[in-house]
Amino acid sequence: MKFYKDDQPSDMAGLITLSMRLVIGWTYFSAFWRRVVLEDKLIPEEAGYIGEKFNHFLPNALGIKPIIEYLVTHPEDLHLAMVVFTMVEAVVGLFLILGLFTRLSSIGVLGLAMGILLGSGWLGTTCLDEWQIGVLGVAGGFTLFLSGSGPGSLDHYFMKKGLPFTRTTWFCWLGSGTLPLKKFKVPVFIASALILFLTLFTNQIFHGGVWGTLHNKSVKPKVEISDASLEKGSLHFRIYRTEGADVYGSFLIEIQLLNKAGEVVMKKNAAQLSSISAGEIRNHYVTKVKPGKHSLIIPLGAKADISIGLAGLPVSMDEDYTLKLVDISGIEWVASVK
Repeated sequence: MKFYKDDQPSDMAGLITLSMRLVIGWTYFSAFWRRVVLEDKLIPEEAGYIGEKFNHFLPNALGIKPIIEYLVTHPEDLHLAMVVFTMVEAVVGLFLILGLFTRLSSIGVLGLAMGILLGSGWLGTTCLDEWQIGVLGVAGGFTLFLSGSGPGSLDHYFMKKGLPFTRTTWFCWLGSGTLPLKKFKVPVFIASALILFLTLFTNQIFHGGVWGTLHNKSVKPKVEISDASLEKGSLHFRIYRTEGADVYGSFLIEIQLLNKAGEVVMKKNAAQLSSISAGEIRNHYVTKVKPGKHSLIIPLGAKADISIGLAGLPVSMDEDYTLKLVDISGIEWVASVK
């Protein structure tokens, strides 16, 4: 007995979106494949740890910054979150490729894409890379929810076999087939308008892409200096790198302390910064400020307190000074020291 006709409009919709389903499915499954199979990027002590990439999102994340900051200040929770996140991507991606519980998987795509958009939509050195991935993921996830899967999916195979669960209402909402909506156009128009608003809003917030001046926070490094002070014969200050390419550090080659007359009373050059001791740096997050071969390396999203001894230098604890940091690119950042 044949329970299902495979020429339904929902089948045609699922067939039309077949390439989208396969590509989006691989996009998310490949994240698991890269991090676990091709390389192991879930080991906190190893280079390329995905938790450090997550830390890069922090400075300009939209709406979810408190969540990211909590995780990067709690390494064990961060590691668990990265493992869970990776496994969710694997399941969502695999289920989409197979066309199994397609609508439930598309909801997973919506959630993952929203996380990418809000967390890293501001990143992208040459194009608006992460923003595009996020908004297209949201739109693609919504489209797959509407279409479900057609021929070439397990959902469709189970429906053709007439399995009892495929004739339930919950399967229509979580699997494939015709959505049980009386007024289909109205919710689609409303949801589409909201997705367009989200696209324009985040494009403007992250990049000024709708009106005003375009900006790209991934082009050059920016280091914020705060809490600069002189205490007990030492210079103390906090640095926080908030902009620049996520795959390339800021390389600090000089630290200067200047008096009111503009005279340099203390200078640390590249060689001295490359040999700075661990006791002079207190990192806040999993992405760490650390000495490199020829400079002090400040990765994107890294925040650290720096302490530099001033013994034997003509520095008075009662005077005001200016702190200057010099990047290898020639960019300088200054702050008052009191």
